[in-house]
Amino acid sequence: MKVSERHGKMGVKSLARTMALLLCLSLLGLSGFALFGCGEGESIVQVDLSKREKVVAPMQVEAITYAYLPQYSHTISFERHRKLLEYLRRTTGLSLRQIFPDTFDEHIMMVERGEIDISYSNPFVYIKLAQAGATAFARIIEPSGKPNFQGQIICRQDNPTIQNIADCRGKRWIAVDPGSAGGYLFPLGLFYDNGIRREDFGKVDFAPGPGGKQEKVVLGVHAGAYDIGTIRKGTLAVVAGKIDLSEIRVLAETRPYPGWVYAARKGLDPSVVEAISSAMFALDSGTDSNDEILQAAGMRGIIPAVDMDYDPVRELADKLGLD
Repeated sequence: MKVSERHGKMGVKSLARTMALLLCLSLLGLSGFALFGCGEGESIVQVDLSKREKVVAPMQVEAITYAYLPQYSHTISFERHRKLLEYLRRTTGLSLRQIFPDTFDEHIMMVERGEIDISYSNPFVYIKLAQAGATAFARIIEPSGKPNFQGQIICRQDNPTIQNIADCRGKRWIAVDPGSAGGYLFPLGLFYDNGIRREDFGKVDFAPGPGGKQEKVVLGVHAGAYDIGTIRKGTLAVVAGKIDLSEIRVLAETRPYPGWVYAARKGLDPSVVEAISSAMFALDSGTDSNDEILQAAGMRGIIPAVDMDYDPVRELADKLGLD
């Protein structure tokens, strides 16, 4: 026998002995684990993997969505209605969540798609929502103490070229949004009543970006970028800390129109609407805590509303040739 063959056979035998030794050690380790894995007196628990119980995650209650038409910045919208939402959650036991559309158009589309359950909007936006099946159920008492509001035309105090509405012809106008009631459409109606059409202005721009549009109109006029601006009455108080209000002049105010409105999207459970509206109407109790909630939201109270309350707004829309 050759030396290489003898060494090969010895190598195979050696490998076999090594593997056998490792197997023995493994078996001893397992038996040791079995012996020492349980304490004295403890029984071995047999697990039958053929028997399984289905684990079901707890059902989450879907929140009622609430949205404030973005006339101001999202921060202001949140702070204005934070206490009101807390009150409604506490009083109704419903889960309500405030959401923040960036634009008027987005707000309308989200109501149409059922993504906003409770809409708080101006009357022009409401008549569009009503066409999509939304229903008015409440409207607010303005800080003036009346259930209506107005638009304002503003200019710089030191602008010598603008003394009356007729002087607005040919000027640069910044408005809030094409769907803004007090910030565009009410003043446009006032211009119409004075023989001025949109095409008679040097330019008409709308406040850019999401939210905060009322403030941006005031700031644009204050900076001199525009000759006139149109806002809802009450906006100047909101920007009082940002500019010197003595440098802004209110040139004219529109006639009053029905105030901001709460509407329920099409298909929303009537019991939800009843619970929310009842809680809203109960705020008019005159208690300090309720007054604090209303004042933060820029309201004096919330009263019942029906769709026909907004017929004057539809008449204005017809006069302006709006769809």
